[in-house]
Amino acid sequence: MKTGEATATPEIRIDKWLWAARFYKTRSLAKTMIETGKVQYNGQRVKTSRSVEVGAEITLRQGFDLKTVVVLGLSEERRCFAEASKLYQETPESIARREKDAEARRINAYFSPRPEEKPDKKQRRELLRLKNSFGDEE
Repeated sequence: MKTGEATATPEIRIDKWLWAARFYKTRSLAKTMIETGKVQYNGQRVKTSRSVEVGAEITLRQGFDLKTVVVLGLSEERRCFAEASKLYQETPESIARREKDAEARRINAYFSPRPEEKPDKKQRRELLRLKNSFGDEE
């Protein structure tokens, strides 16, 4: 190495890193999530071209869950889950919040009961007839 040369750290776009770390199935989905403001980098909204640095904190929405992770490594390649999970570490506060939210969703399911099976054709017709009869009264 010549004198005066700096060690080059790879610059990886945030959309590519989110895809490689297996948060989103495709890069275009990662890009969409970033553009719609569902991903924050160190507490700020970012553009897809933002470079990721080790030690940065990324907050992202994944399904119903809001996750906060700290970047531990960089990769441009999508690998197996075991290797991808080494690229980040979820914060303890994030884990606790996700568990609390999951419990709230589970409890909320008791207050919106669902039928055990789908109605058959005859039952569907009866439901439609009942719904239409309420609409005629107005």
